[in-house]
Amino acid sequence: MSGRLARRHDRGRRRAALRLANLATPGDASAILDGSTAGEHAAAPEVTASVAASLDECSSRITAEALLAFARETYAIRRRRDRHLPGDLFGEPTWDILLDLYVATRENRPVPTTSACIGANVPPTTALRWLRILEARGLVEREEDNRDGRRTFVRLSARGLAAMDDWLHVALAMLDHSVGTVLRRSVPLAEAAE
Repeated sequence: MSGRLARRHDRGRRRAALRLANLATPGDASAILDGSTAGEHAAAPEVTASVAASLDECSSRITAEALLAFARETYAIRRRRDRHLPGDLFGEPTWDILLDLYVATRENRPVPTTSACIGANVPPTTALRWLRILEARGLVEREEDNRDGRRTFVRLSARGLAAMDDWLHVALAMLDHSVGTVLRRSVPLAEAAE
């Protein structure tokens, strides 16, 4: 297969895997193969079956602890990216807020609104605007601090927590399927050099 044709084939496989990831639900990847979605995946059935099996297998191994570790690392990776590339190239404060609140929720730790703004890595007015949007969409809730009337806490709503759990589940399963498969069959660099 020529290099150009191989790249096109890989692109098609990646697109199919991404469509599957967007349709999959944790613990039930086989649901993506029902009649309502089968037409979308007819072009790459081997990818569909492979990804579905991987999602199901990986989902059965994913624990709440693994999701928390993955969320922490996802947030940390976003911060470390600034060491290698200019930080002003990127901007997704809502994602940073959601990741930060997810970790705090799973650690059973209250998050003052000011801390959520700092965690978004944008000016406070921008972070507050995005917190209001997240609250209006039902993903975040605010509650008053019983000890200090001047302070409010923010947390993920039940809907926000479920959405983050679902995304983390699918993303971790997809990483295990793609990157994990390569890492498990790869020879470590130190061994390859010998």
